[in-house]
Amino acid sequence: MATPRPTVGGSKETLHKTNSEPLRRHRQHLRTRGTPVSKCFLNLDGYNYVIVASPPEKKKDGQDEAAPPPPPTSKNGQLSKQGSLTILRRTNSRSHGGRSTRLSSEADNDTLDAIDLLHDALPAVDTPESCEKAALRLRSLLRHLQEGEVAAAVLQQNLQYAADVLDSIYVDEAKCATPQDRAITISLEPSARKARRPATGAGASPRRQVGEEEDELSEVEPDAVPQEVREWLASTFTRQLSTARRRNDEKPRFRSVANAIRAGIFVERIYRRLSSATFLQLPPEVTKILKRVDDWRFDVWKLQEASNNTPLRCLAYELLNRYGLLHKFKMPPATLETFLTQVETGYCKYKNPYHNNVHAADVLQTMHYMLSQTGLMNWLNDVEILATLMAALIHDYEHTGTTNNFHVMSGSETAILYNDRAVLENHHICAAFRLLRAEEHNVLVNLSREEFREFRSLVIEMVLATDMSSHFQQIKAMKTMLSLQDSSSLDKSKALSLVLHCCDISHPSKSWELHERWTTQLLEEFFRQGDKERELGLPYSPLCDRNNTLVAESQIGFIDFIVDPSLGVCGDLLDKVASLSAPQATPTISEEPHNEPGGPIKRPVRPGGIVGTEVRRPWQDCLSANKSRWKERAMKDAELRAEMALRNEKVNGNSAEDESDDVIKEEDEKEREAEASGQACNEESAE
Repeated sequence: MATPRPTVGGSKETLHKTNSEPLRRHRQHLRTRGTPVSKCFLNLDGYNYVIVASPPEKKKDGQDEAAPPPPPTSKNGQLSKQGSLTILRRTNSRSHGGRSTRLSSEADNDTLDAIDLLHDALPAVDTPESCEKAALRLRSLLRHLQEGEVAAAVLQQNLQYAADVLDSIYVDEAKCATPQDRAITISLEPSARKARRPATGAGASPRRQVGEEEDELSEVEPDAVPQEVREWLASTFTRQLSTARRRNDEKPRFRSVANAIRAGIFVERIYRRLSSATFLQLPPEVTKILKRVDDWRFDVWKLQEASNNTPLRCLAYELLNRYGLLHKFKMPPATLETFLTQVETGYCKYKNPYHNNVHAADVLQTMHYMLSQTGLMNWLNDVEILATLMAALIHDYEHTGTTNNFHVMSGSETAILYNDRAVLENHHICAAFRLLRAEEHNVLVNLSREEFREFRSLVIEMVLATDMSSHFQQIKAMKTMLSLQDSSSLDKSKALSLVLHCCDISHPSKSWELHERWTTQLLEEFFRQGDKERELGLPYSPLCDRNNTLVAESQIGFIDFIVDPSLGVCGDLLDKVASLSAPQATPTISEEPHNEPGGPIKRPVRPGGIVGTEVRRPWQDCLSANKSRWKERAMKDAELRAEMALRNEKVNGNSAEDESDDVIKEEDEKEREAEASGQACNEESAE
């Protein structure tokens, strides 16, 4: 049964009939302040809700002298002017509780006989219809038990459903302070700026993710907002990911207060639209290309052309906006634009053929695919998602176009500064955080101290893991971690570090056109390093000699020994994460997959390309196709080299024969000269 659609935007009469004292005082306060407000009317689960969003107060000259002074400010945790969000709940006169009780107590025999305990669809356990359905099924079970006609499996399924319904009712009622009215005022200041309160009491959750709302908000899942409301609000007022996080095999949960709070958060986003701040406007050509950003074969070179060589700036803004991080962490628009511009400029500092802003955009897009299309983002909180995207954004910031080994062998200042350890990776992190420390570039200004510490720690670990010298150690450690049965042993920072490392070396797993172009650019960067090594009298680094590098063979080895094994372990990791994020609820009888004898097993399909708990791996087909192409090219290159060798042998053989003929001619001339001189001597002696 489909979940009930909440009514959004009710009539003004609903508000006028509400005789709640908190709402009356709030409306009077709004009239006193003369401040514009945004309102939303909801009807959910038999209750009416009025949600009022008020923007921050603006102090005028000669007015509001008695208003309290603003709180003190500090970097990465400072406070600013606040608005408020008021949510009022009123019990609907036509409550579903009485209807359910009446139907449960007065169900006639015909109704009970008509119930199909095996195939009837069951509504979600926290919807109004679930109470009625559970009551009818229990009475039907009782009737069948009296006649001895109920199978054990059917009895177990229906009793489990009834228990889940009772549990959801208990949770709903436990969250409500009073059965009639409940007014909740939520400050519109960033939740990151609020002082964290320790969880106390028996019902307190031991896991409090950083960046989530306090009190009731910390207990609410994003899926608590009904699907239709989320889709409409997201498509109308935001550009965020709409429904990627919804699970097809689990109905959205309805919690009375939770629904209203989540709907109020969307009203808060509408409120932000009324503000005077305007974010970066992307050209229409760029917006059209970014519609395909969820595709594994996304062409970042087209984005570079359409954006006038600013692909990283456009893509970073688009993704930060899609994930809701711009509003979540209150990133100042002007600061964000200057920060992204400076990051892109840093990537173009040394004019590298490969390690440039296009490569950074490619890695960022690949990381977005891993987050959104494999369900990885469901495993992370907001700070972790922000850190993951930021690590991909700055992972090669101010890259010099040379390797760590070159810096060490040449004794560069950077190598001396970082003691020959992860030279470039340390520089990327240091330069990026030095940029963020400047006030005009600090997009993290509204993070709390705890959030900033978590963010910085995760970014540092992820970027350091892109050092290729730690590749095999990283792969071995992850294999060991995945082999353990204990799911708690899966370290988030280690997992995200591996994902970023795989994204950094993923170009052989893209389509051939993209991979071939990336290979050409990378080899040109290697050859330039080789030219510098020749000038400095240093030995050539691998693949850096223009005249002796076997391109096809090097790429086959790179795929076989580095990329393919790495992405294989990454796929296993994503499968494990998908199994941890997937719901553990037992499917009802009607939802059991029907498998034909001898046929393939059918499993429920989850969002993000997940079948069961196995993540779809589009890189496997690309790797196989690209490897076949390189093998064909390697065979042609080998034939060309054989022809060249044969030609050289012939040339060398002819030159050797010519040299022997010259020697013979010289010897003959010497003999003739000797004979001529001997004859001359004989003639002189005879005379």
